[in-house]
Amino acid sequence: MTPPTSPHPTAAAPPEPELRIDAERNRERILAAARRLYAREGLGVSMAAVAREAGVGKATLSRRFATRQDLIAAVFADRMDGYAAAVDTALADPDPWRGFTGYIYAVCAMQAADRGFADVLTMTFPTAKPLEARRAQAYHGFLELITRAKNSGHLNPDFTDQDMPMLLMANAGVIAATADAAPETWQRLVAYMLRAFATPGTEVPPLPAAPGPRALYRAMVRLGRPGPPAGTRNSGADSPAN
Repeated sequence: MTPPTSPHPTAAAPPEPELRIDAERNRERILAAARRLYAREGLGVSMAAVAREAGVGKATLSRRFATRQDLIAAVFADRMDGYAAAVDTALADPDPWRGFTGYIYAVCAMQAADRGFADVLTMTFPTAKPLEARRAQAYHGFLELITRAKNSGHLNPDFTDQDMPMLLMANAGVIAATADAAPETWQRLVAYMLRAFATPGTEVPPLPAAPGPRALYRAMVRLGRPGPPAGTRNSGADSPAN
């Protein structure tokens, strides 16, 4: 016997696959928006700003990423892969000093391309196990790079892994000041630092040209302007290479 037909049939619920597609689409929009903002402004960007940039509500953002650290970890997972790969490439170079200098340039170039990158290297993500594993892998590879470059006689014996965060902090300041006026200036800073790291007589990369007076003046003006708040860092974080 056929059951009676309801006079007011209810609309069928959207199929679950469609809901999953919408959820994934929102997630990708959020990640893309966060990447743009972090790269341009650093990690001080608020979750509300990310939601606005992505065109989603704060509730939608919270469903996808419960905390700010969850979002940052997801955004920079591929950057951490690139960071670890830079160490692998350097270790594969049969010339220890060339591998070391190539690694320094690669990491500083990543920093120049993405203002949030250096901040991420000073943070810890206890719940993001794959990201933390890649960080640990990169750190131990960096220690090996240091040992090899010292043993070859090219890296100053006084150099330690703690000199890397010092370089990144200095580079971050140059990048922030010269990003619009003289965006290649960081390369000159890194070349100077490599001269300081090298032992006497070691061949070093050529020194890039200095920025012009007008470009440097614009950078100094930019430096004097108030900027966005710095990204929140974990007070107990390991070094950028850790």
